[in-house]
Amino acid sequence: MSGPTEAGVLPATGAQSASRRDRVRAATAQEIKQTARRLLVDQGTEAVTLRAIAREIGMTAPALYRYFGSHEELLRSVVGDIFTELADDLYTAIRAVSARGGTVVEKLVAACREFRQWGLTHKPEFGLVFGTPIAGIEIDHDDFTEECGRRFGGTFLALFLELWQRAPFPVPAEDEIDPVLLAQLLNYRSVIGNDIPGISAMPAGAMLTFLRCWVRLYGAVALEILGHMRFALEDSSPMFELTLIELAELIGQDYSPQR
Repeated sequence: MSGPTEAGVLPATGAQSASRRDRVRAATAQEIKQTARRLLVDQGTEAVTLRAIAREIGMTAPALYRYFGSHEELLRSVVGDIFTELADDLYTAIRAVSARGGTVVEKLVAACREFRQWGLTHKPEFGLVFGTPIAGIEIDHDDFTEECGRRFGGTFLALFLELWQRAPFPVPAEDEIDPVLLAQLLNYRSVIGNDIPGISAMPAGAMLTFLRCWVRLYGAVALEILGHMRFALEDSSPMFELTLIELAELIGQDYSPQR
């Protein structure tokens, strides 16, 4: 019978060795993504090159291809992680309202405020995800990134559906909607129907109202974060509260802003 190995450690089995390799590989991939995000935050999108990332973590640029097939794949993975982080922050804000027995409208307001606050404290990330499209970053054509993006969007849509089920509000009938727009709304509802139970029963007019709300929310937040409100406003908080009032009116609710 053979004796113990050096230092009394038994040799690793093939499965154990593979598991360690998987953990090391996952840790390295995570380090690469974190480095890419740090370069994005510190120096901007143009600084996020494979050569710069490799230099930061002590690898060669070609070695990065063992973890990501291309620069675009790496950026898509970073975008997916950002969407996931943002969705987690929204869920935390919503759960806090739920814990104190808040209404659906209060949860929607909390989600809207958290979206704005996250953007204000993560401007480079906001620009990457919601700003000018970057070549090779097509969220709708990448499974991982699209899944993360839909989880973020589903946060608002699930609350919207909950409100609709509890207190339906007036929405346009299908024959009142432009046919081209109606076809797209029905397709959108079909695409996300499997993600959120109950969406398939929501009228096309309600889907239209949801998109109108998103356009107003996104527009208000993006204009502020990207610096396009500074020509008139140094503090856009009061304007954002007015936007929340307008959003509440679209869904048949009253909202009084905090003073």
